[in-house]
Amino acid sequence: MEEQTVEKWKTAPAVLTVEHLTKVFEGKMKAVDDVSFTIREGEILGLLGPNGAGKSTTIKMLTTVLKPTSGRAEIGGYDILKHPTEVRRIVGVVPQEYTADEDMTGHGNIVLCADLYGISRSVSEPRARELLKLVELEASGDRKVSTYSGGMRRRLELACGLINRPRLLFLDEPTLGLDVQTRAAVWEYIKRLKNEYGMTLLMTTHYLEEAGALCDTIAIIDRGKIVKIGAPEELKESLGGDIIEIAVKEADADVEGIVAKVPLVKSVKKMEGYYRIKAEFGEEATPAVIEALRAKGFHVTRISLTKPSMDEVYLEYTGRTLRDAQADSEEVRKQRFTMMRARR
Repeated sequence: MEEQTVEKWKTAPAVLTVEHLTKVFEGKMKAVDDVSFTIREGEILGLLGPNGAGKSTTIKMLTTVLKPTSGRAEIGGYDILKHPTEVRRIVGVVPQEYTADEDMTGHGNIVLCADLYGISRSVSEPRARELLKLVELEASGDRKVSTYSGGMRRRLELACGLINRPRLLFLDEPTLGLDVQTRAAVWEYIKRLKNEYGMTLLMTTHYLEEAGALCDTIAIIDRGKIVKIGAPEELKESLGGDIIEIAVKEADADVEGIVAKVPLVKSVKKMEGYYRIKAEFGEEATPAVIEALRAKGFHVTRISLTKPSMDEVYLEYTGRTLRDAQADSEEVRKQRFTMMRARR
């Protein structure tokens, strides 16, 4: 991405402003907890977090499907509580689940979505053909959706979300269940929406590489809270150095004090079964750490060195890897159903 393009959206007006948004279910469970962020025109913001972190609930509130318990949000100057009808007119939504009618054609589904927005057929018919071309379904537009592959269905959902030419497009786990090749193709469509059409997007994902590849800004959300927000490179730089992970044979040992004194080591944290070390110039610090431990009679059984990555960023700010995060049973059920349909 060219620097001038980045600077353009950084100084652009805000399309979405969220302030202290909170959703409590049944008076006790906080699905979304005091969330605040801003998206500017032409920006892609990603909500990165595990299943059940509050990503989909946030989208449902912003698209007026759910009413917030507290807090506020404005989209295009319209308050989501005071002006829900106006908000719905200027947003597009590509939900996690597949919603297209399988007994209708791809073209028919897009036109139906236009009808729901109150768009006249004289406008929606040519626009539907234009969108089918955009997502490379032009040759399949007159086929029933029941004959579509998972990738084709996802591209159709994207076309349906664009029928009203939204100011803000919401993508909820846009590549869930897709194979690697189809996922890469969907990435390209998303990049085109930003680069060629200047579209503003909010997407949710639990794929670290997806967030890093597509998003200008990433908000890490965990247990309903945004724990860190920034550009991908800023988040990586915030780690303050390379990451060394080391394990010793002596299970009951505590070697934090020894490692902390090694030159270039900035911090040491004891994890479950190993130590996580942040250090400048990891290639130089790693052998020095090994030597310091050996000099005190400890036996190193495992050691690794990694440069700052989104995996390390997530671990730093949540205390766990994204793979370790668990979803609630309902979220798992929905995602499994979506993935099964994607693989047809």
